[in-house]
Amino acid sequence: MSVTKSNSSSMLLKNLVSENNFKKDNNNKNNLGKRVVVTGLGVVSSVGIGIKDFWQNIINGVSGVSFIDSFDVSKHESKIAAQIKNFNPSDFMDFKAAKRMDRFSQFAVAATLLALKDANLKIDKSNENEVGVFIGSGIGGLLTLEAQHKVLLERGADRVSPFLIPMIICNMASAQASIFSGAKGPVSTVTTACAAASNSIGDAFEVIKRGAAKVMITGGSEAAITPLGMAGFSNMNAMSKRNNEPQKASRPFDIDRDGFVMGEGAGVLIIEELGYAISRGANIYAEIFGYGMSGEAYHMTALEESGENVVRCINNCLKEGNVEHSEIDYLNAHGTSTPLNDIVESIAIRKCFGEYAGKLNVSSTKSMHGHCLGAAGAIEAIATILAIKNDQIPPTINLEKPDPQCGQLNFTPNKSVKKTINFALSNSMGFGGHNVTLGFKKFFE
Repeated sequence: MSVTKSNSSSMLLKNLVSENNFKKDNNNKNNLGKRVVVTGLGVVSSVGIGIKDFWQNIINGVSGVSFIDSFDVSKHESKIAAQIKNFNPSDFMDFKAAKRMDRFSQFAVAATLLALKDANLKIDKSNENEVGVFIGSGIGGLLTLEAQHKVLLERGADRVSPFLIPMIICNMASAQASIFSGAKGPVSTVTTACAAASNSIGDAFEVIKRGAAKVMITGGSEAAITPLGMAGFSNMNAMSKRNNEPQKASRPFDIDRDGFVMGEGAGVLIIEELGYAISRGANIYAEIFGYGMSGEAYHMTALEESGENVVRCINNCLKEGNVEHSEIDYLNAHGTSTPLNDIVESIAIRKCFGEYAGKLNVSSTKSMHGHCLGAAGAIEAIATILAIKNDQIPPTINLEKPDPQCGQLNFTPNKSVKKTINFALSNSMGFGGHNVTLGFKKFFE
């Protein structure tokens, strides 16, 4: 069969256009579809500094909550918190540097250095511009602010520290982590209350996906166990007053819960573009598959009671990763131990997962390490990633009488459970209506 010259030219042009479109589509997929993996973990918490102690205490159901001994709580209604009692800044930095940082920045630097060591990642001239830092905080340097306000009142304005402002601003966690690590890629801070760390991880994930960095140091840090911090949360009736039983006070989804227990600390993840991680022989804990967000547009501190906004957030995460609801093996809940949050999140999980919800393991590790506010999402992401790596689900401790309003879900009460975990989610919700869901999965090449 013969082909005329005009037909031949037309077919050639069509083939060229198709080939160019194919290349364009592939380029778009390469730019938008970069795989992102977790290669290092660093944690500073009331249940452990470093992932070994943290994980062992989490799976053994150890509570980090105790009576506050760092300041006078005689006039505070809530007198308990998940304090970090064995943190020594000199293990991570010299005295001069530590004195110029608020406690929340010290935590961030410590967790960053632990994560970099865990990832066996060296930052030098060859890669410094390709490594970024996104570490969130909800409140920032509250301890320094209170101390320097006292100086102002008692000793005068001229005695206020010249380091006051750079010690209290929230971005200093990321800034100090960048300075100490040498990372010169994108550096930023998210401040979305108790969702700050999860937003930071999600935003860092997107930065790598779009090719703006090969590696991100990401997570959250908080140190708000201070007289003012405790008074503020306690006086809005958000905190537990079970002062006579500190270790039993944080009890998510239990009918006798009476509020959250404040925690402090930092969690930092090293996340990398897959090709870069493989090229340097990195150990891979898990892969990030999705990042979902939604807004409540409802109330300063409360979730809208239908749970629909949380459902949308979870679904957005699953959609990005093309993951089915029935593939999720574990969900690390926001689970604050406050009356309304636990009910609404439970309603949302039931609505989102339907009949499968009863087969899904859910737990709140806040029952052990407390609610670490702007650091919560990172510490809980680390627990979720370690659950995937070890095929073991952390428990919700102190769950003695499940609240019927929480929908009879499997909250993994009191004891950890061995189970193959291929896909897992971690939920975070912040004052102002910030919802975040992060999706992690086992890594397969």
